[in-house]
Amino acid sequence: MNNKIKKLYKIVLTGGPCGGKTTGQSRLCTFFENLGWKVYRVPETANVLLSGGIKFSELSDEQVYTFQENLLKCMLQLEKTYFELGESCDQDCLIICDRGAMDASAYMPSDKWNLIMKKNGLNMIDLRDNRYNQIIHMVSAACGAEHFYTTENHTSRSEDIALAKSLDIKASESWIGHPYFDVIDNSSDFENKICRMIATVCRNLGIDTVDRLASNSKKRKWLVKYLPKDEFFPPFQDFKVVHNYLQTYTNNMQARLRKRGQKGHWNYTHTIRKPKVQGQVVEVRTQISQRDYMNMLQQKDETHYPVHKKRRCFIHHNQYYQLDIYCKPCHKRCEKLILLETYSILEGQELLDRLPKFLDIEAEVTGNAEYSMFNLSLAEDWDKSNNFCHYLEPADEGLNVSDHKTNQVSYIHANRKQRK
Repeated sequence: MNNKIKKLYKIVLTGGPCGGKTTGQSRLCTFFENLGWKVYRVPETANVLLSGGIKFSELSDEQVYTFQENLLKCMLQLEKTYFELGESCDQDCLIICDRGAMDASAYMPSDKWNLIMKKNGLNMIDLRDNRYNQIIHMVSAACGAEHFYTTENHTSRSEDIALAKSLDIKASESWIGHPYFDVIDNSSDFENKICRMIATVCRNLGIDTVDRLASNSKKRKWLVKYLPKDEFFPPFQDFKVVHNYLQTYTNNMQARLRKRGQKGHWNYTHTIRKPKVQGQVVEVRTQISQRDYMNMLQQKDETHYPVHKKRRCFIHHNQYYQLDIYCKPCHKRCEKLILLETYSILEGQELLDRLPKFLDIEAEVTGNAEYSMFNLSLAEDWDKSNNFCHYLEPADEGLNVSDHKTNQVSYIHANRKQRK
């Protein structure tokens, strides 16, 4: 009897002009069809509507507002058609959305966008965070690969490099805050850029690509001395995040719940990190309902404190960052703790030059078990605990890692001294 649970995965491919979105969609479709998946591709709603003779330059401000509102409603209904087909499909199904709901917000003032949200009974958490499993932003060639930027062979593209850069920034900023948001920049050649994009999807789905996709992105983590004033940051999204570790049957398995939200709206995730399989950690993440979250919370592990954070998400120099500010109630080891995280293929000085200069970075703590969330949440002092877990962390919540070799971890329980 086959007890396999069918997978339904919804992604948004977005980005600036000439970023590889069209090519990437085709390659992604072919790749997953070759794995035996059913792939649906939701067309870009704006292109469908604009192909009917609409020209923005001819519209009044009020007409633009009406158009954007109807575009959003049309997009949601169009996606609903494909989502329902995916739910009724018998095989694993990937749904690729050519841009998503939040892209519409990039083309209007925030007050107009908020008015549309209120008028149509929508909220940002459901529209941005809960609707899609993953967002992939393909950075325009105008940002770092200018020699490759072209408008040839694209009848609907006329943007010069300056406008293309502006549109790319607006598109990326509209998605800041989604729990699984990957920015695919131009730090590699185009072929590797496409492979990196496909690898991010495979990684989140737990599909082992072995040598089929070359990728050397690594998780990096830094200790930050203090939180600067908000005005020093580029556009950002702040979230309340609460992690709770759950009881497990074995010490070398971890299970945790996460709730993450803004303004009273939440999404919920259950993560199980299993022992190694063929040298690699298996991590399964599942989005769950509030009811399931409350039921599973009854299984919380009392040897761990709940972890409360303010998570700040932002883009700096085409690099996506998370800044985790630990909050009370917490163990004294976590008081005033601030950690910066990103994933990058860059090394050495090239990566250091991209780090936000407005942050006072004390030290790199990549791979330091004293800064793993599991150990930080332990209720006991480390010098009195047998539960301290020393290992090279695989992907943490919210950010992803491309290099499977960095996920080859071993769980070694040892007594460790508490971080001074």
